[in-house]
Amino acid sequence: MNETPAIEIHHLVKAFGDFKANDDVSINFYSGQVHALLGENGAGKSTLMNMLSGILRPTSGQILVKGKEVHLHSAKDASALGIGMVHQHFMLVGAFTALENIILGSEPTHAGRLNFKLARKRVEEILSRYDLDVDLDAKVDDISVGMQQRVEIVKVLYRNADVVIFDEPTAVLTPQEIEDLLDIMRKLAGEGKAVLLITHKLQEIRAVADTTTIIRRGKVIGTVKTADKSAEELATMMVGHEVDFKLDKVKHEEGPAILSIKNLNVVDKQKVKRVTDFSLDIHGGEIVGLAGIDGNGQSELVQALTGLITPTSGTITIAGKDTTHATPRQIIRSGVGHIPEDRQRYGLILPMTVIDNMGMMTYTEEPLSKHGILNQPAAVKMTKELTQKFDVRTSSITNTAGSLSGGNQQKLIIAREMSRDPQLLIAMNPTRGLDVGAIEFIHQQILNAREAGRAVLLVSYELDEIKQLADRIAVVHAGKLVATENADDLTEQQIGLLMAGEDLKDKEAVPNAD
Repeated sequence: MNETPAIEIHHLVKAFGDFKANDDVSINFYSGQVHALLGENGAGKSTLMNMLSGILRPTSGQILVKGKEVHLHSAKDASALGIGMVHQHFMLVGAFTALENIILGSEPTHAGRLNFKLARKRVEEILSRYDLDVDLDAKVDDISVGMQQRVEIVKVLYRNADVVIFDEPTAVLTPQEIEDLLDIMRKLAGEGKAVLLITHKLQEIRAVADTTTIIRRGKVIGTVKTADKSAEELATMMVGHEVDFKLDKVKHEEGPAILSIKNLNVVDKQKVKRVTDFSLDIHGGEIVGLAGIDGNGQSELVQALTGLITPTSGTITIAGKDTTHATPRQIIRSGVGHIPEDRQRYGLILPMTVIDNMGMMTYTEEPLSKHGILNQPAAVKMTKELTQKFDVRTSSITNTAGSLSGGNQQKLIIAREMSRDPQLLIAMNPTRGLDVGAIEFIHQQILNAREAGRAVLLVSYELDEIKQLADRIAVVHAGKLVATENADDLTEQQIGLLMAGEDLKDKEAVPNAD
C-alpha cells in the first residue's frame, strides 16, 4: 500500500438546506485497493462520490488527490485529475453510437477534424484488454442495459482514470456479467488504480473489496478490513440492527389463473422479433420468476403485458379480460401493478413532486379526485402514510422525485404500486439499488401479495432473488420460453445453463416448456 492515499477526504460536509447528506466524513482511499462504500438508501454514498467526481461541491471540508488539496468544479476537473465515475443511472446520449458516447468530450482530432479511426483503435484496445463486449456502431437507445453499462466503463478507462468509482455497477447485470465485472475491478486494482465501489450487495463486497467503509445517515460508522467481517456483521453495521436473510415462504393452495399468455409474439421498434410463441399461466397465490440474460425478450414481454407495446399476434388475458390491445390506463384499471425495469424512464416523472408521483396511477379516482377536481389534502395524506410505511426517505414530500436517491425512487414506485393491492403484480428487478434492510422489506411485501392470493410475475437478473421468492421458474432465451419448473427442482447452475441456451443433460428433471 502506498503511504500517500490516492484520495483523502477530511471532515467533508454536504448540506441541502438544513439536511446534511454527508456529515463530517473522513476516509482515505489507496491505489491498488478495491474500497467498498456500504450504506442504506439515502445514507449519502452517491452524494459523497458525486463530490469526488466534481458533480457536486462540498459545503465544507477538504478533498486531497495524491496529497494535494483540490477544488473540483466540474466532472472535467475530476477527469483531468484522473478520477472517473461509472454512474448508477447512465450518463449517455441515446441517439449517439456507443463509440460517440465513449469519446464525447475527449475526441482525438487531426487538422481540426475528428479522428474516428484513432478513437476506434484506442477504444478497441480497451475492449480487448478488459475482455468487454460492446457494439461500437450501435446507437445507445438500441442496445441492452448491460451493454450500456459497459459503455460507461469504457468511457472512464478511455480517459485514463487512476481512480475509478463504480456506483451500484451490478444492479442490472447477469451473474456471469457480475463475475466478469468483479474480475475487471481486481485487474484495475492490480494495475495500481484505486477502485471505489458503492454497492448494497454484501456477497460482492466480500468477493472483491479489500476495505469497506460503512456509512449510516451521512456519518461514517467505521472502516474495516472486509475479510475480517461476515456478511451478517456488515449488514448489522449498515442498518443498525440484525437482518434476517431467510424468508418464511408458507406453502398454500393456488387459485385460478389470473394471467394467461398464449402464443405471444412481439417485435421491437426496429421490427426485430423479441418474443416468440410465448405461453405462460400465472395463478393467484403464485410467484413465477422469469430468468434470462438481459436482452432476451424480458423487457418487450413486460411492455406487451403493460400496454406499452402491441403484440403482433397471440393473446393476453388478465383476470378473465382480454387485454392484448388494451391501453396502459385500461390495464392499470384491470388490476395490474407494475414495477418497471427503469425507474427513471418508465416509473417516475422526475421534475414532479413525491406527492404527484405517488398519486400518478389513481389521481383520476376518489379519494384523490372528484368530478375532475384534484383533492390535494387527500393526496398529501396518502403520500405521508405511504412514505412512512415504505420508508421512502425525503426531507419533504413536496420535493421532486428526481431529488431522491436511486433506492428511495425505487421504494416510491413500490409503495405506489403495492398500495393499490393489484390482482397481478409485474415486478422487474424490484430490489435494484436497494440495501439489505429494504430488500428484506420488499421481499416480504411480494410474499404478502402472494399469500393474499395475488399473482406475481417476478422478472429479475438476481438468480438468488428468484430462487428465494418464486414458486415456479420460467427460463427465457432468445425470446422463447425454454423451460418451466418448480423452483426447488432447479439449481442456479442449471438455470444459468438454460439462460445461455444450453441443453441440460438431465432432460427428465427439467423438461422443455410447451
